[in-house]
Order: sequence, then C-alpha cells, then structure tokens
Amino acid sequence: MSADTVAIVGFVALFALMLLRVPVGMAMGLVGVSGYAYLTGGAPALKLIGQVSMRTVTDYQFGVIPMFLLMGAFVSHSGVSRELFRAANTVVGHWKGGLGLATVFACGGFAAISGSSVATAATFSTVAYPEMRRYGYPKSFATGVIAAGGTLGAMLPPSTVLAVYGLITQQDVGKLFRAGILPGILAMVMYMATIAVICRVKPDFLPTVPKASWSERLAGVSDVWAPVLLFVLVIGGLYGGVFTPTEAGGVGASGAFLLGVLRRRLDGAGIRASLLQATRTAAAVFTVLIGALLFGYFLTITQVPQKVTEFLTGLGIGPYGVLAIIMVMYLVLGCLMDAMAMIILTVPIIFPVVTALGFDPIWFGVIIVMTVELGLIHPPVGMNVFVIKSVVQDVTFSSIFKGVLPFIATDILRLVILIAFPIIALWLPNQM
Repeated sequence: MSADTVAIVGFVALFALMLLRVPVGMAMGLVGVSGYAYLTGGAPALKLIGQVSMRTVTDYQFGVIPMFLLMGAFVSHSGVSRELFRAANTVVGHWKGGLGLATVFACGGFAAISGSSVATAATFSTVAYPEMRRYGYPKSFATGVIAAGGTLGAMLPPSTVLAVYGLITQQDVGKLFRAGILPGILAMVMYMATIAVICRVKPDFLPTVPKASWSERLAGVSDVWAPVLLFVLVIGGLYGGVFTPTEAGGVGASGAFLLGVLRRRLDGAGIRASLLQATRTAAAVFTVLIGALLFGYFLTITQVPQKVTEFLTGLGIGPYGVLAIIMVMYLVLGCLMDAMAMIILTVPIIFPVVTALGFDPIWFGVIIVMTVELGLIHPPVGMNVFVIKSVVQDVTFSSIFKGVLPFIATDILRLVILIAFPIIALWLPNQM
C-alpha cells in the first residue's frame, strides 16, 4: 500500500477503536506504532516506543502538567470552592439571578487556581447547585450555569489544556497563560451578562435571596485571602519572570499544600486523596500524550500534515474560510471525544495549516481552547454535562442542555469577537 492509503487506513482504524471505547491514548499509540512498523519495519517501531515513553515522562517541560494537577487537587480538597461561592454570594446573591452570578464568579476564581474544567464543574455541582435549588432556582438554569462556568477552567491560567497545546506546538507556555487571561475574563463578563438578559426577558424566572448583612459580607470576603494569595504567588511569579512554568507549578502545589495544612483544611485523608487524584489524572494525560507522540511519528512519515496544509490552503476560500472549517471540525469532534484528546490528536495536523495561513500561534491556541470549551457543553455529548449528571441525580440530560443553550450562544458570540479582534488575546503577551 502507498503511504496515503496507509494513512487513510490508520485514521479509519483509530476512529473504529475509539468507537469501541478503547482509551484514546491507547488507540493512538496502537495505530501509530502499527502504521510506523508497516512503513519502516518492526525493529524501529519497537525502539520508538521506548524512546518516546521515556523522553516524555522524564522531560522537564512536561513536569508542568502533574505540578498544576497536584495544586488543583490540593485546592479542591481544601474547601476553597465553598469559600469563593460564599464570598460571591454575600456580595451579589440578593440581586436578581444573583446566585447564578455568584456561581460564575466563583467558578472563575476556582478555575484560576485549579486549571481543570471537569473538576470545576464537578465541584460546583456539590457546592452551588444545592444552594440554588434551596432558593427555588430552576434545575435547568442551575445546572446550565455550572456547566458553562466549569468551562472557564480550560481558559483561565493555569490551564492544563493550554499547557499541553504549548508543549505540542513548542510555544511559550507562559505567553499562552497570559493570552488566556483577558479572554477568560471576557467569558465571565459575558456569562454574567447572559444571566442579566435572562432576568430582563423573564422577570419572574429567577428568584431573589435575602440580602446579606455587612458583617456577613466582610466575613465572606475575608475568607478568600488564601486562594488570592496562592493565585498572586503563582501567576505573579510566572508573569514577573521569577518562575518558569514548571517551577510555578511546583511552587503552586507546595503553596496549596501548606495553606491547606496551616488552615487545617487538609488532613491525612485529604492529602492522600489529593495525591491519588493528581497521580491518576497525570497518568491519564501522559498516556494520551505518549500515544499522540507515537501517532505523530506515523503522521510525519506519511506526510499527512503537509498534505492537509496543501489541500486546505489550495481551496481558495481565504484564511478565515479555512479557519471556519477548522472550527466546525472541532465542534463535530466535541461530540466524540474529550477536550484533551481533541487537542492532542488534531493540533499536530492543524497547526502547520494555521502557521502557513499566517495566524499567530499564541492567538490560535486561545481560539482552539475556546472552541474546545464549547465542545464541553454543546449537545449531544458535553463532558461537563455528563459530569454534572453524575453528581446531580435529580436532573435529566435534556434539562441540563436546555439550561446551557443561552451560554452556548454566548460562547459562539465570544468566539466571533476574538477572531475579529485578536488583540484581546495578544495584548498581555505583547506587554511582557
């Protein structure tokens, strides 16, 4: 068979394995090694497995992933999410739709120190959902806000997805983190604006809650000093050039551990649970990474990226036409796989196309992650929706998707804004 035929067979086999529920990393590794062995021989393929695996797990740059995952695990088990929600609730909870606004704000704050969309959605399903239901908020709205707010973990630094994109494309992870700040803030503001519009269009749809006293507000706001300190320490040190991204992850994990222990929020059981959670998640991420790198060698030897670049750039529809095709492809893939798998599988193929069209790679990283965010909540398969359903048993999938539809429209509008105005993502990286 020719290299082109082998590549087509490889992609068909890959998607067949994924439909059979073979883990994505395993599927990519199996197809990559098999295709590489067919074209070059068995001995080079077997040697490649050992080299790629060892190089990936011992690479200093890849250390940023388990460190930030560990920081997020310590934060999750320290009760920070409840503190953030309580603080936001005391300030804006009495407004129309105030608990929704508080949820978005608290999700953003939690995402900024956990870096995980799924963890954010799962955490606030137990923190914010019961509170909203207690005051009579509809199930669809409550779960929709949590699903949308959870996606902020993919954008606000330290984002694991942005870090993986940077490592795959050899872009500066620190610049990518800086590029995610303003789009992340824009997402929070637009989600809050969406809630305000819902309240205006349906005045009786969302209830109000009793107004907190000034002493309750002061107590709530004073409780968030620990996550604020951790965020300033990690992100400030990273942006100030004091730490590399990997060092920032180590400092963040150590800081989260110390704050949790000193504030008596982390006991022995919490520490063990955090270590296990971070280890399991890191193992899953590295399995996908190793599989993607093996698959990448198969792509290289079959010249798939070059041929895809030639095809798309030769369509004659202009750079933004090609970009629109890429965005639609990601929305479709969002129905088939999770965010990390999408990034790892597609970026090695799509990235040469983007650079050939003259798009900024840092800006494109933000656009891709934002599109992946949309995949986390749009029907028929939204990862955040499934996470919320697994935690909240008294709500149906249709109710969650109904509640999340206004936020999907907001995400599409935000995507258009960032494509039209790349400076929103690039201004901060260009200042530092």
